[in-house]
Amino acid sequence: MDIAILTKEYPPYTYGGAGVHVEYLSRELERLNEGKIRILCFGDQRKASGRRQVIGVRSNANLSPHSERLQGLLDTLVTDVAMIAILERADIIHCHTWYTHLAGCLLKEMLNAPLILTTHSLEVHRPWKREQLGTGYDASSWLERTAYREADGVIAVSRAMRDDVQRIYGVPSDRIELIHNGIDENQYRRTTNPDVLKHYGIDPGRPYVLMVSRITRQKGIVHFLNASRYMMAGVQIVLCASTPDTEALMLEIEESVEEIRKASAVDLLWIRETVPRK
Repeated sequence: MDIAILTKEYPPYTYGGAGVHVEYLSRELERLNEGKIRILCFGDQRKASGRRQVIGVRSNANLSPHSERLQGLLDTLVTDVAMIAILERADIIHCHTWYTHLAGCLLKEMLNAPLILTTHSLEVHRPWKREQLGTGYDASSWLERTAYREADGVIAVSRAMRDDVQRIYGVPSDRIELIHNGIDENQYRRTTNPDVLKHYGIDPGRPYVLMVSRITRQKGIVHFLNASRYMMAGVQIVLCASTPDTEALMLEIEESVEEIRKASAVDLLWIRETVPRK
């Protein structure tokens, strides 16, 4: 079976959970499936390994929208059209996030192939994305709603997500499969080596509260920082966060961190290791 995976994120341009999911999923599919795995993603990647082929797609359209916040939507739509031009055949089309839903819906019809969606999150739960997309958020929400109603199957990564897809988009239960996210047990193992903590300036002899997140309202980073003001003296607050949704949100978080450091009795460490983003 030849499988086409459509995704915005793929290494080295992974900034969120969907990108990590696709990376490991494609690896396991190659191990289990005898056909080709073709991954179309946003970027400039070009890689072939075994039966897995990675094709990065870039938007080359020179568009000048009346609102800067529409640029992200327009770039997405143009990139989806480029994906359609590249993919000539597939036995199954598997899409991740609304960024590839336009391409998935059209390719389903053009290639007469079933469309599967993995739901990592839903646009309806992220109204703050208007900060990113402006009125483009209404278009992204429509694209997502349409895709879920057109899909032949939906993979939900949690029971709550399964219930939301059924309740919000009316997808019948017999078209939804629950498959939880997993980990590679050979790679992710518990370690008690304190040198890792010391490398990042964390005192292993004192308690610490850790948050690992993108800088997005969806993850509750603002609530986490507000709560840190009420921690006991001596507690370390460790924030591992990078890649903001918008520069305005990054500025808001930077100001909040500085305010907490000046006014609070806790130690706040911000680890800001960034990854490339396309």
